[in-house]
Amino acid sequence: MNPTPCPTGNRSLGDSSLGDSSVGDHAVDRTLDITGEICPMTFVRTRLALDRLAPGQTLLVLLRGEEPRRNVPRSARDHGHKVLAEETGPDGLTRLLLERAG
Repeated sequence: MNPTPCPTGNRSLGDSSLGDSSVGDHAVDRTLDITGEICPMTFVRTRLALDRLAPGQTLLVLLRGEEPRRNVPRSARDHGHKVLAEETGPDGLTRLLLERAG
């Protein structure tokens, strides 16, 4: 799998598997699978999961589809959270690593 860098210059997720408790140098505190959701529920579920984290904790979001791939990272940034990494695999699954704002 070849990681795709984020357009914002954030580091990619690398070759770590979905079950890892860390991604690169970042620990994954919680994982959220929204592959079966459609907008706007993709970000609603992401926001609820981020709200349950302490500032600085990370959330690995698994999503699928062009609309959530564009909207979830943008909405997270708009709410002050950091996008640490983003990767879309050949199967269309996007792994998005977010850090909750403090």
